Amino acid sequence: MQPEHWKKIKQEISIWRVGILPGIAVIGLVIIARLSGVMQSLEWLAFDSLLRIRPEEPKDERILLIGINEDDINNGTDFTFSDHDLAQLLLKLQTYQPRVIGLDIYRDTPINPGNNELVAVLQNFQNIIGIDKVLPDEIAPPPALSPEQIGFADQIMDSDGKLRRSLLGTPTNQGYKFSLSLKLAAAYLNHYQLHLENGIRDRAAIRFGHTEIPRVFPNSGGYVRTDAGGVQVLLNFRSGRDRFRFLSLSALKNDQFNPDWIRDRIVIIGITSPSRKDFIPTSAIESLESPPGRVYGVEIQAHVVSQIISAVLDSRPLLNTWSAGWEYLWIFSWGLVGIAIARLTKSPLLSLLVVLVASCSLLILCYFLLLFGWWVPLIPAFLVLSLNCMEITALYQYEQALGSGIRVRQAIIERTFAKIHNGPLQSLAKVLKLVRDNDLPVNELLIELEKELEKLNYDLRGIYEFLQREPIDQETSLYLGKNIVLNLRDPLHELLYQVYNFTLERELPCFKTIKVKIRNFEPINERCLNLDHKRDLCRFLEEALCNVGKHATGVTRLEVTCSASEGWYTLSIIDDGLGINSSIEGRGTQQFRNLARQFKGKFRRIPLSPRGTLCELSWPMNKFYFWYLRKIPKSY
Repeated sequence: MQPEHWKKIKQEISIWRVGILPGIAVIGLVIIARLSGVMQSLEWLAFDSLLRIRPEEPKDERILLIGINEDDINNGTDFTFSDHDLAQLLLKLQTYQPRVIGLDIYRDTPINPGNNELVAVLQNFQNIIGIDKVLPDEIAPPPALSPEQIGFADQIMDSDGKLRRSLLGTPTNQGYKFSLSLKLAAAYLNHYQLHLENGIRDRAAIRFGHTEIPRVFPNSGGYVRTDAGGVQVLLNFRSGRDRFRFLSLSALKNDQFNPDWIRDRIVIIGITSPSRKDFIPTSAIESLESPPGRVYGVEIQAHVVSQIISAVLDSRPLLNTWSAGWEYLWIFSWGLVGIAIARLTKSPLLSLLVVLVASCSLLILCYFLLLFGWWVPLIPAFLVLSLNCMEITALYQYEQALGSGIRVRQAIIERTFAKIHNGPLQSLAKVLKLVRDNDLPVNELLIELEKELEKLNYDLRGIYEFLQREPIDQETSLYLGKNIVLNLRDPLHELLYQVYNFTLERELPCFKTIKVKIRNFEPINERCLNLDHKRDLCRFLEEALCNVGKHATGVTRLEVTCSASEGWYTLSIIDDGLGINSSIEGRGTQQFRNLARQFKGKFRRIPLSPRGTLCELSWPMNKFYFWYLRKIPKSY
């Protein structure tokens, strides 16, 4: 690999290093904040929001909800739905042959009249499943039901009071118990020869056929060190407004329904009376009849049942999460995206636009992953993306401003030196030569010294006055001396002609012997040149002519041309003087070589036969133009 390629690679690495280290620090801080649980509530909020905006799903016709509302309860607000009323309800439902009936009403004590009647119904029909409560305060099930006909109705709330998980099984003092929703789903799926079994990948999980229901672990998804006891699953609520068929008790009594709504269906009976307050807070779905942000308990049971049977029979996705390693790799990757955006854009406005697009892409990606059953970290990924992008963009802006200041300072130093080198230093060199040679009488020497020192003083004052100008004027001007200032916006061939004339008017010893002067400055296409390039070319010509005036002893002929030929521009200075022979390159020669590298061209200074020197700078037309386009500085 060529040295310049290695140099570019090293420069790129150094630039990336500026953003990588603070970017990784931000990623680390976000990960630490997530591990500490600071982001748990935000991740829950994002999870609920994504669930709420999912497309509407069709109604699950396999489930019928019978709600006992205020009008169905005797004596107004006091719940006195007797055992007789409940027995009659169950008997009427059995006439329509439901596959299974879930009784989401606590009935641990008799409510007469009709207790014996209710006991007989519960004992005679094995497709009725009642409820008890096992956590934390226990409520006994209906005494007439066998253990196989009992499921607990407990729900696990998160610390913000919202429901996102469903408890399907848990150990109790009376042994291991299953929930009402799991019992109802299992009874319905038995008809398809699909039975409740242990998982294959996870032995503690629950499985029906080939469908294994993924468990919630202490750090699943946005959870941090949560209580994941028993068998818990993420609740994949059915979306939309028309999720299940509701039937009031009065409508059932008055036969205001289609018998097919009940036949071979899952029927769940529960309380939908606001005074009973049997509702559960959730933000994942819209409330229909209950207060905003709350869903009746009987509907929650329907959501869990529908989630299980839809996954088994319809391949509806179950909610799952990645392992911790994949989640943090995901977060780290989005942090790197933020770093890359900052590096590749650098402009605050462009970075903001790109980070908005990237954030929308992240949101859409998380949304579609959730549709397919994957809950992935949204909030941490968004934080590392946005923080890294904006913070590192600001860092690059600071570094760019610092580097720009250094480059401006260096450019001022170089320009000032060039002015001093081509003016006052030439006068000072002549003074030193007069003193060293000692060829003149003292009186004449003093006159010459006074003349040169006055010229030196004049040049230094002129340079000072030029430097006192506004920076904008300095950028568009070139100071030659004797208060002569060129406007760099003029065509290049005119600028070169002015530099040529001014330099040859200087009192340099070798200029006095020149007999023949040939000059030709052709107009060139200047779209490839900026003001700095034109300044450098003028300085090159001035320095080359000064070298002729100082060192080309015996020169009689001088030829200066700037022309285009075969895709190259060439600025050449040819003299027939003796010149100097030295193996040590002066500062001027080093500057010429650097200038040639900047122009992607070439420089040469060679002796001619029998005498003379060629000083030439060439640069390609097309290559230089495209290089110039890449080098145009961005304005931020």
